Amino acid sequence: MEPYRIKAVEPLPMTTRAQREAALRRVRYNLFALRADEVTIDLLTDSGTGALSAAQWAAGAAGDESYAGSRSFHRFQEVVSELTSCPYILPVHQGRAAERILFSALLSPGSITLGNTHFDTTRANVELSGGRAVDLPCREAQDLDSDEPFKGNIDLRRLKDALCGPDASRVAAVIMTLTNNGGGGQPVSMDNLARAATLCREHGVPLFLDAARFAENAWLVTRHEPAYHGVSPREVAEEAFSLADGCLMSAKKDGIAHIGGFLGLRDPALAERCRLLLVATEGFPTYGGLAGRDLDMIAQGLTEVTDPHYLRSRAEAARHLAQLARDAGISILEPPGLHAIYLNAGRLLPHIPPHRFPGHALACQLYVEGGIRSVELGSLYLGKEDENGDPVTTAPFELLRLALPRRTYTLSHLNHVGETLARTAENRDRIPGYRLIHASPVLRHFHSELEPTPL
Repeated sequence: MEPYRIKAVEPLPMTTRAQREAALRRVRYNLFALRADEVTIDLLTDSGTGALSAAQWAAGAAGDESYAGSRSFHRFQEVVSELTSCPYILPVHQGRAAERILFSALLSPGSITLGNTHFDTTRANVELSGGRAVDLPCREAQDLDSDEPFKGNIDLRRLKDALCGPDASRVAAVIMTLTNNGGGGQPVSMDNLARAATLCREHGVPLFLDAARFAENAWLVTRHEPAYHGVSPREVAEEAFSLADGCLMSAKKDGIAHIGGFLGLRDPALAERCRLLLVATEGFPTYGGLAGRDLDMIAQGLTEVTDPHYLRSRAEAARHLAQLARDAGISILEPPGLHAIYLNAGRLLPHIPPHRFPGHALACQLYVEGGIRSVELGSLYLGKEDENGDPVTTAPFELLRLALPRRTYTLSHLNHVGETLARTAENRDRIPGYRLIHASPVLRHFHSELEPTPL
């Protein structure tokens, strides 16, 4: 059972199929553009969508809104420093602000960042700083059906080759994302992280953790890495942070907060460059674009997120939804992680080619069938087309992510998702593909406009 009881409730929007079909037409089939009150179960993201605890609300009420040197900042700094062991802590309004500040201070035109898999905003901020993001996922990640437990790992051989290769002088950083969201929410083993850290030290390249889901990664390590059986998630997390030269985090995930994030750094010179950018673009270093109440809520969330009872409940919810998808005849990326289930839309909808976006087609159908909002991670997200709409590059897999907000939906809500998945799978042959009619040059899946194509 969930290790909490519900203290406040919010009505779910209930809509008809006709209303949902009209809403999709109005927003030109971009689910990001839907109004929240048109969505019954919102699995678009787990970022900032969780429920706060009573202790977090209480901490927020006691927040100190002083411009400089607030009590809230000092509590936040103490909690984050204790967790990460980083001496320099810079609060920011969310993770992509941390990315922008770090990469602006660290990268120059032509720089390269290496990673297990850069997520969309990470890649965008690398590119906006003039750099190039190179993904080095492990070989096990290519098999969606295997039960290999650490598909989020970086390929250590390819990492070594890149650090020794002809472009080695251009490698400015290695970014390890925990868990590997762009790779299906799969965890990184401590052994892989430690070996990557050793390679980075040997070649003088800083290693940073994108630690948005550090606690979920730590939980999966305690479940699947023999050397860490019996070790607490908190201890695993502290060890992971100690291996890196710094970290960036969206606290909207494993901070269980609605807004906020931070940069944690060890290098005083880099910290000073980042601090100057922070002051110019986010705010004074003791609030960084956040209210004092936000800093207190994040600090409290970071103390709650490594509770094994909470993490076990989150894993059970993900496991339940994964089985509902399998029961509906829909393949998922195995094994399921904690923050999301990734549906294999390409396998479910083989009649839709990649440049007609099967993942997005499935997302639209789930909304029409059951008012469920989700997000495609396939060729709409990663692919490119020419001026005629023909594919230039496509994604390696056509996936649909069902993200699980923290402490928000009960198992009966997930059962509704399962029933919707089953109805959708029964009528899979009737689902059309989509074509782009407008796309922005950066993060196009946020702003694209589409229309269905004839079957």
